[in-house]
Amino acid sequence: AGWFKRLLYKPKPRSVENSLNTSHSTSSSPSSSSAESSSSSSSMSLIRSIRPSPVLVSDISASGSARWAKTYDVCICHSEVDLEVVEELVSYLEGQPESFRCFLQLRDAAPGGAVVTELCDAVQNSHCWVMLITPGFLQDPWCKYQMHQALAEAPMANGRTIPVLKDVDRKDYPKELRNLYYIYMKENSFRQIRDTVVRYLQDLCRSSMSTTE
Repeated sequence: AGWFKRLLYKPKPRSVENSLNTSHSTSSSPSSSSAESSSSSSSMSLIRSIRPSPVLVSDISASGSARWAKTYDVCICHSEVDLEVVEELVSYLEGQPESFRCFLQLRDAAPGGAVVTELCDAVQNSHCWVMLITPGFLQDPWCKYQMHQALAEAPMANGRTIPVLKDVDRKDYPKELRNLYYIYMKENSFRQIRDTVVRYLQDLCRSSMSTTE
């Protein structure tokens, strides 16, 4: 009876336990590997999806571009004594392949319109603001008013406010603009201004495209 009872309660051979453990281990391994692979693939897909698509210069002028949400591409803030160089700048920008739309106060302000209203409308209806900072600018209260309006409209917008220094020492650079890099007027300054406007419009279009996707 004793030996018969021991036979009934005989433990499983170690080799069987090892076999079961091995089988369980190998069956869970592929699913784990598959999960990791799936996770990796998902991460790569996410990276690809958030990578910004390039915006070509030609896209700026496309009919559905965010550029057309405002009346002007560039508002030129300047003193009347600097009108000659400003007219040269406007002629250059409007003659570029992008045909930039510039607001020039003496040319584009509505006759009979209030100065304050016209300046505020010009700031609000323009993508970029070029501040031609000269001795005349620093002494003109309307130039300072327009500068403050631009900063209030978009205080941290990269590339939207474009300070351009001409015949002004660095120490006289307006303290309100100290957090912005400026362009010093020289031979290739018009090109630098044009490139800055293009970059801003490209970023604007890219941002607009990403929000609609």
